[in-house]
Amino acid sequence: MIPLSIPNFEGNEEKYVLDAVSQGWVSTGGAYITQFEEKLASFVNVPKAVACQSGTAALHLSLMECGVKAGELVIAPTLTFIAAVNPIRYIGADPVFMDCDDSLCMDPDKLEKFCESECELIEGVLTHKGTGKCIRALVVVHVFGNMADMERIMDIASSYNLKVVEDATEALGTRYVTGRYAGKFAGTIGDFGAYSFNGNKIITTGGGGMVVASNQDELNHIAYVSTQCKDDPLFYIHNEVGYNYRMTNVQASIGVAQMETLEEFIDRKNNNYDKYCSLFVGNDNVTMMPFRKGTKSNKWFYALKVNKKDTDMHALVHKLSELGVQTRLIWGLISEQKPYEDSIAYSIEKAKEYSKCILNIPCSTNLKEEEISIVCDKLNGLLRS
Repeated sequence: MIPLSIPNFEGNEEKYVLDAVSQGWVSTGGAYITQFEEKLASFVNVPKAVACQSGTAALHLSLMECGVKAGELVIAPTLTFIAAVNPIRYIGADPVFMDCDDSLCMDPDKLEKFCESECELIEGVLTHKGTGKCIRALVVVHVFGNMADMERIMDIASSYNLKVVEDATEALGTRYVTGRYAGKFAGTIGDFGAYSFNGNKIITTGGGGMVVASNQDELNHIAYVSTQCKDDPLFYIHNEVGYNYRMTNVQASIGVAQMETLEEFIDRKNNNYDKYCSLFVGNDNVTMMPFRKGTKSNKWFYALKVNKKDTDMHALVHKLSELGVQTRLIWGLISEQKPYEDSIAYSIEKAKEYSKCILNIPCSTNLKEEEISIVCDKLNGLLRS
């Protein structure tokens, strides 16, 4: 079986883990946590990063720091993994679902239209006319490592006093190379950025996440909240409700080793994407989804658009599995999931179409060229007219 996306440990992971264990620092303290935070912050060119248990925890902490309160609304994409949306509910707020554009990321045109026509600014706070609820923040997801249109989104957010939380859990290493944000990495443009190190991400610690922020005081507060709000750890004084969201030192030791290979992994992802594109030339029934111009993407996941209208996508996944190729369909729209079916969904059109025709294909950083050829041969055989 050629797997969809698996971890790649070819560096110093074992060495650093054994070092952490030999020192006894296996829990939520130890030098590797600090090293991992420093290495990631240096990579994305920010002053500081705060490690935590997961990308979901990073999003939860970020939304809390935005000042989102129970009973309010947060704008979020419908075409994403549900973990990008669930933290909104952790706070007691509710999502407003936004459509995607052809990048699979949030559609800035519809975002702007929603703010203009469905909302109004009341004492500087965007307020939804239909419910009277405040909207203080939006979550934008860089889907599959493809940068969202951050120039447009940041302009809209500025016009309506919205805090921007970048879900960069799939986009570590993606950056702009032209335009206003040239040199800026995904996660470092908005008010907060969240990264994930789940097992299928471009680098992994098995689990774990990281937060960055434009305001260092707010980031320091996130670090405080993520470690149970210890005001005096000796006498156990806590002046706020905190969370046990700290990363372990063993996880961080793996992360330090993975950071040493991140640039190489990004290059492999890009090279393998190009190989796929070349091998699908001539098959009009499939299209490799492109990445935004003016950016260099980490190309974390490859999205293949199946153009053949009568294709049974579920049957295709099962047939490919029988042929030794693991694939998956894109997520079901969050606005159509049972926990969110009563939430506001604004003019969802393009996301519905893409949810029916996108297939993710093998993209591991240790994927071999001959495996890419096999994947393309199987897909071309099944989907040629």
